[in-house]
Amino acid sequence: MESSSTAMIVQALTRAIVEHRLLPGSKLAEQKLADHFGVSRTLVRQALLQLSQHQLVTLEPARGAFVAAPSVDEARQVFAVRRMLECEMARAFALQCTPAQIRALRAHIAQEKSAIDRDDASGRAELLGDFHVRMAELMGNAVLAQMLGQLIARCALITLMYQSSREARHSSDEHVQLVRALAAHDADGAARLMAEHLAHVEQDLTFERPVPSNDITLALS
Repeated sequence: MESSSTAMIVQALTRAIVEHRLLPGSKLAEQKLADHFGVSRTLVRQALLQLSQHQLVTLEPARGAFVAAPSVDEARQVFAVRRMLECEMARAFALQCTPAQIRALRAHIAQEKSAIDRDDASGRAELLGDFHVRMAELMGNAVLAQMLGQLIARCALITLMYQSSREARHSSDEHVQLVRALAAHDADGAARLMAEHLAHVEQDLTFERPVPSNDITLALS
């Protein structure tokens, strides 16, 4: 029962953040949340801890919990580095890929589309990012996979918070186009499509946000 209550709080807060009803920097007062959900502060604290592990919430000693506030400048820098690495990765993958590797990428894309169809914002964001790490893993390049994983994690929250379901679907469609070029061993085309894809993801992030309510009950309604 307690675990289901905690999961319900995590889900409600995640959706409020993703749907722009709670903005970066918003304070998440434990007692207000406990009153809203009709649970103990202990369960609220457990939910906030889980959200901090997902990098959606920042826990500050003696100050409490706040919606995480990722840096837009950091995201821009991360995308710049990703373009440097991933365009060459796409080129190399196209030259060496096997039918089994292509099937693995297409299976991953099927998971992306399923998450998008379910309107699973956190799931789709994770899968769309993992597609790029999966390419490095399939190439057998553990160092590249680790580097990409760290880079993608640094901008994952911004993608989660600022990418709409329409843009997420477009991103997945571009993965389909990229895999077609990879399967055809079109190295130049794959590198070009990767550059365009990353540029589109960055351009489609919407950083203008509506003014939030200071009332947690209204934000979660």
